[in-house]
Amino acid sequence: MALVVVVGLAAGGYAARRGGPELLIAAVARSAGPASARPSGTPPRAPIPVPSRTTPALTYPPRGTGSFRTATARGTVAGRSGQLLRYRVAVEEGIEGVDVERFGREVAVTLADPRGWTGGGEWRLQRVGPDGPADFTVLLTTPVTRGELCADTTDHYTSCRNGDDVVINVARWVHGVPQFPDLDHYRQYLLNHEVGHRLGRNHELCPQAGGPAPVMQQQTLGLHGCAPNAWPEVDGVLHSGPPGQYDDPIPAED
Repeated sequence: MALVVVVGLAAGGYAARRGGPELLIAAVARSAGPASARPSGTPPRAPIPVPSRTTPALTYPPRGTGSFRTATARGTVAGRSGQLLRYRVAVEEGIEGVDVERFGREVAVTLADPRGWTGGGEWRLQRVGPDGPADFTVLLTTPVTRGELCADTTDHYTSCRNGDDVVINVARWVHGVPQFPDLDHYRQYLLNHEVGHRLGRNHELCPQAGGPAPVMQQQTLGLHGCAPNAWPEVDGVLHSGPPGQYDDPIPAED
């Protein structure tokens, strides 16, 4: 039986908006006042219809088709100086309920943030469409395809970078990890960590218990005393730790 996961995509995939339709209807009812206060012969005011706020559901099978939809939008150059790298964004066919253009915007916003890799003056990044040259591609993939693209078919849990492919496992994009209570924060970490590998960065260790983890620490698998951190720069300075990685077990797939 194929495993299908369904989640809300809006507001980081899980956060509900405050003040939903029930509150609006209640407010309208209160403004109408008690029935005894209406002039004689005046019919009661009907509640104002509230439009549905349903959001698309993101669903994925364990294995997608292996083909990809590529975002078409081209972005401006992010960063003031340094080597320019161009990247594409694509989503595997079989992942439903995710707009590839919207996913592309999410990736671009994270990679253009001044706390990210373009903030220090060493790198500039630009999103491009399906045509023309690109230095790497950010791929949102199903778990099994992740294993194939990362040359590690036993791991359906983590994400990776392999050559010019920055592979984001949709299972992590949807579920995050327990040590990151905020899913948006984790997604920013995930993108910055894997793109960091494409920029030549290796894994790092927690430099100080209680302090922020380096973005190149394998925070998906454990924090080892550090606090979750999504960004290469902390307080305007590149934040790093000793080289190395922990021997953390890889959890079973979701």
